[in-house]
Amino acid sequence: MCSVVPDYSPGFKKPPRTLRLKRKRFQRSQPAPSTGQSPTAAVSSPLGDLALSPRPFPGIRRRNPFSSLENTPRSPLPQGPSQCFSPTQRVVEKEPPSTGNDARTGSGEEFLNGLKEGKTIVKQEFYETSPPAFDDPHQNTSHTEVSSPSYEFPTDWSIKTRLLFKSPHSFAWADHLKAQEESQGYVQHCRATSINLPQSIQEPKLSTELRCALQQSLVYWLHPFLPWLQLFPRIGADRKVAGKYSPWSHDEALQQVLMSEWSLSFTSLYNLLRARLCPYFYVCTYQFTVLFRAAGLAGNDKITALISPTTRGLREAMKNDGIEFNLPFQKVKKRKCNSSASNLETGLPSGSETIGKDAETDEEQMLSSGDDDEEGFSWLEEMGVQDKIKKPDAINIKLCKERKEVQLDHKPESVVLVQGANTFTLLNFLMNCKSLVASAGPQAGIPPTLLSPVAFRGATMQTLKARSINVKTQVHSQYKDIFSLEIVGPIMPHSLHSLSMLLKIAQRGTFSAMCYTHEPTAVFNTGTSNEKSLTKESKDLSRTGLHPSTLNQLVLSSTLGKSSIRLLEMNDYIYTWKS
Repeated sequence: MCSVVPDYSPGFKKPPRTLRLKRKRFQRSQPAPSTGQSPTAAVSSPLGDLALSPRPFPGIRRRNPFSSLENTPRSPLPQGPSQCFSPTQRVVEKEPPSTGNDARTGSGEEFLNGLKEGKTIVKQEFYETSPPAFDDPHQNTSHTEVSSPSYEFPTDWSIKTRLLFKSPHSFAWADHLKAQEESQGYVQHCRATSINLPQSIQEPKLSTELRCALQQSLVYWLHPFLPWLQLFPRIGADRKVAGKYSPWSHDEALQQVLMSEWSLSFTSLYNLLRARLCPYFYVCTYQFTVLFRAAGLAGNDKITALISPTTRGLREAMKNDGIEFNLPFQKVKKRKCNSSASNLETGLPSGSETIGKDAETDEEQMLSSGDDDEEGFSWLEEMGVQDKIKKPDAINIKLCKERKEVQLDHKPESVVLVQGANTFTLLNFLMNCKSLVASAGPQAGIPPTLLSPVAFRGATMQTLKARSINVKTQVHSQYKDIFSLEIVGPIMPHSLHSLSMLLKIAQRGTFSAMCYTHEPTAVFNTGTSNEKSLTKESKDLSRTGLHPSTLNQLVLSSTLGKSSIRLLEMNDYIYTWKS
C-alpha cells in the first residue's frame, strides 16, 4: 500500500510548462497591443507581476528563469518605482543620454515577442567606464624570479625527494629495461665509465646506450640499509618510522654494534673524500644534515662541511672540542657593515656595493646586532653622562648574547661552515657525539644515514625509482597527450645533472622538471667560496667517477643562496629555472 504524501498534487507541472500555460492564457485573454500603446502597459501583465513577485529570501536575488546561460551577470534590483528590465540588460545609476537608436526603447515588447518566437534577445550594455577586472583566484600572486636563458643551470646542493619531468615527447624509452641493459648500467657505474652519447637520437627506445646510461645515473650508495625502514629523509620522519620493527631500541649491545659499523663506514667515506675519490657525501641525522665536499668543489680549495640546522648547544659543543667554524650569513652581514663604513669614509653612497640579496633579510640584521657591547657605550663618555646612566652588568650582556644566539636555532641562518683540517676534527666529534642518535622515540638507536654517489665500506647499492606516466588532457575541444617521468628517492646533485643531460638528448631539447626539495638542505646552496684561485691539484677530481660535464658544474661557486631550484625548463636546448 502506497503512502500518501501530504500536499502532493498529481497535476504538478514543472516551472517551464507553467510559464507556457500562463503565456497561452495571456494571449487568449488580452488582445494584441496597438502600435501606440506604451510598452510599459504591455509589460504590466501577469508576466510582469511574476518578474516582480516577492522573493523567498530577502536581500538575495534569485536566478532569472528566462536566462539560458548559467553565467549571466546579475545586477542588483533598481531602487525607486517598480520597473521591469530585460534580464540581459545591466542597470546603471546614471543613464547615458537618449538617442534615436537607444536599444532599451521598447524593451518589454521586444522581449515578449522574442519569447513567443523562442529567441533570446541580447541587449546592449552601458558602462560609464570599462568593466572592472576581477583577479583570478587560481593565479599565483607570489613573486618568483625567472632566470635568464642559459646553456647550463647552476649547481643545486640540496637533496631532492622527487622529480617530475614533463615533455611533449614520449618517455617510453625509460620503461622496462632489459636485464642486460640493467646489468650494463651497474657495471658502468661501478667502473666509473663515462658514456658519450650523440647530440640527438631519433629512436630513443632502440638506443641501448641511452637506456644503460639511465640505469647508471639512478644508482646511489646508502648506509645503514634496513629493508623495512625508510632511512631518508630522517628529519621529521618519526611518523613513518613509528610502529616499525626495531629490535635494537632496547638492546644496548646491538646498538653498539650498529654504531661501530657506522663509524667504519663514515671513516671510509671521509678517507675517499680526502683522496679525491669521492666528490661529496651527506650525513643525515634526525636533527640536522651535514654535507662534506672535497677540495675543489663549489669554489673552495679546501675540504668543506656544512651543517644545518644547528642549535646553540651543538655550536657550543663544537667550540669546546676545538672545532673552528663560522656562520656564513653572519660573515656576509659583517662584510656589508664594513663596506658601508668604508663608503662613508670615501663619501660614496651606502648602496654602492652589493653584497647579495640574502644580506637584506631580517635574520641577518639580527645576526649583526651582536657587536661589542662595551664599545656601544663609548658615546656616553663623549657626552660626559657615563656616571648618570646605569650600564648593564656583564651577566645581562651575556644573557642578551645568548638570547640572540638561541633565536637562530633550527633556522636556515644557523648553518655552520667548517673548512680544512677542522673537518677531520668534526669527523671525530660526530662519531663521539651522544646526541647524534636519538635515545627515545621511533628513531631510537638508528645510526645516521650516509648518502654517497660512490661506493664505500659497508654501503649498499640502491637505485632511484623511475616510472613513466601518460595522461590525456583536454585542450580546448581536443585531447592532448602529456608524457611524464617520475623519479623518487634521495636525488643528489650529480643525479639531477646526469638525468637532465640524458633527457636533453632523448626529448629533443624540450622538457620541464618539477623539483621537490628536502627543505633542511636548501641552505647548502649558500656561497662558501674562499675567493682564492683553485690549484691544479684541487681541481683534479677526474677519479671521482662523475661525468666530466657534471664535474665542471659542481666545481663552480654556488649562486642560489638559501633557495633551491623548484622548476627547471629546457626549450630548444636552452635552460631556464625558477627558485
